[in-house]
Amino acid sequence: MGGKQSKANTYSAQSEPDQPTKHRKDMDKQEEEQEIGSGTPKTAIIVGAGQRGHGYPYYAVVFPKQLKIVGVCEPRDYHRDYEAELHKIPPENVFKDWKEAVERDKFADSVIICTPDRLHKEPAIAFAKKGYHILLEKPMAVTEEDCREIVSAVKENNVILSVCHVMRYIPWVKKVKEIIDSGEIGEVVNISHTEPVGYYHFAHSFVRGNWHKEEDSSFSLLAKCCHDVDLISYWMSKKCSKVSSFGNLSHFHKADQPVGATKRCLDCPESVEKSCPYSAKKIYLNRVEQGHKGWPASVLCDVVDIENITDALRKGPYGKCVYDNDNDVMSHQVVNMQFEGGATATLQMVAFTSKICEREVKIYGTKGEITVNDGALPPIKVFNFLTHKSASHFPEDAMVASPLMGHGGADYYTIQAFVKALHNEDQAEIETGPDETLASHLLCFAAERARIENRVLNRNSKGEFE
Repeated sequence: MGGKQSKANTYSAQSEPDQPTKHRKDMDKQEEEQEIGSGTPKTAIIVGAGQRGHGYPYYAVVFPKQLKIVGVCEPRDYHRDYEAELHKIPPENVFKDWKEAVERDKFADSVIICTPDRLHKEPAIAFAKKGYHILLEKPMAVTEEDCREIVSAVKENNVILSVCHVMRYIPWVKKVKEIIDSGEIGEVVNISHTEPVGYYHFAHSFVRGNWHKEEDSSFSLLAKCCHDVDLISYWMSKKCSKVSSFGNLSHFHKADQPVGATKRCLDCPESVEKSCPYSAKKIYLNRVEQGHKGWPASVLCDVVDIENITDALRKGPYGKCVYDNDNDVMSHQVVNMQFEGGATATLQMVAFTSKICEREVKIYGTKGEITVNDGALPPIKVFNFLTHKSASHFPEDAMVASPLMGHGGADYYTIQAFVKALHNEDQAEIETGPDETLASHLLCFAAERARIENRVLNRNSKGEFE
């Protein structure tokens, strides 16, 4: 789909789903190795069948004894029909609008909600009231009030909620937590955490894409780094008492547009286009010509080929000049936090990086320090002040089918934990339940308010930042 999408018919980022036959060997091996529960699968309905709404439910293809997809709600024909065929969903359970499904008598154990950020609250509350357990894509919602309402709804109706703060489930993150909890580096006094968004990732998602304008989605710290705020809170295991923040939208505005540049990259003179790292021709068209048909090109159209990508760049938002757009979210932001007991932390979100989402972390303790370079080898190093020696850690990654490999396999662990919770009827299986998620979301909202108001916010006795 090359044209600009309306809010009404856009459930999530577009993608061309991977074909299930590509990973049959891995799937067969996993099916042999792993079973959860009695062998009778729990059931789920997909609400929003875009990139994320295709990935999590793919678990049912890999582990059919654990999970079965029995319904899909998606306004776009291609994505709705694809999921219906992939999961063999009966026609009566295929809906354009999730409201049609929620009006029916309850016909599944759970829902997997992957609608756009601003469309999370309404279906989450409606399905909770019908008794459905919920896997909810992050962020939980885009306002503090809406997040609180979702938490109240799931608690009042006694349903399981897992919010997809997937990073908590990734092996290296859990290993860092294990090292901290072991006392090996003593008491943590500071965490320095950098999220390198990636220069073309930011241009794709936050200048041209679904998250480019706050009123249509959310502010970039919430959309991109609620993961990271949550990770810092997870490792600290303490409540944040003070927060401040600073940020700016740099470079991606009219004042930085090269002389001679046009409104669309396909129309840009070669002399200008060849010197622009953000050219849509480079980010999408050249990659497809080289055979790379996955993300980010897969977001532009249903069937990825030269003709469809070219058409999308001529007509849709991804072909616009990054310097001639209506984007308004921060391209870089720093968040400063102080936790109970005095420990401090700094989060840096930076668009202008060569790395894409490969976090860089330094955790300083009274007896040692932890260095993490996600994507490098070894990913974790621990230096001991007493022995003057360094130890390397290589957490194992999941070998899973491609649609579940998002965030280095964290997507797989996230949906696996949710399925375990369904079989065991136990919220404790979930790392990112309502209370944990609400706490880190409130911190994220506080950080953005601190940036806007240019002041330090303090947490009061009620747990509110003021």
